[in-house]
Amino acid sequence: MIKLRLKRFGKKKEASFRIVACNSTSRRDGRPLEELGFYNPRTKETRLDTEALRTRLTQGAQPTNVVRTLLEKGGLLEKIERPSISIGKAKLEKEKAIKAKTKNEESDSSKADNDNNEVES
Repeated sequence: MIKLRLKRFGKKKEASFRIVACNSTSRRDGRPLEELGFYNPRTKETRLDTEALRTRLTQGAQPTNVVRTLLEKGGLLEKIERPSISIGKAKLEKEKAIKAKTKNEESDSSKADNDNNEVES
């Protein structure tokens, strides 16, 4: 199967990546079938060869998650809601609700303590 993935190059701790089409069993920095774009995470610069990417996608090439997000930002793929993202959002909402509930309970109990102190005085 052909994968669209990132190939690392550049200096140590100053990596840049090329978007390449390669066989799924080949190494990360091995010889690719075709170079399709460029991505620099430090400057957020992205260059895509749109025609070549479209032909590879129509041939059935599968992009990795990072390449998929780059293609979505470039407008080549439509954004899809991934299950892991929706699960994470639901989990965050649940945690926020629990924090708000405990905060309200704490403020209610502190108000009750203040009221009792005023009555005793």
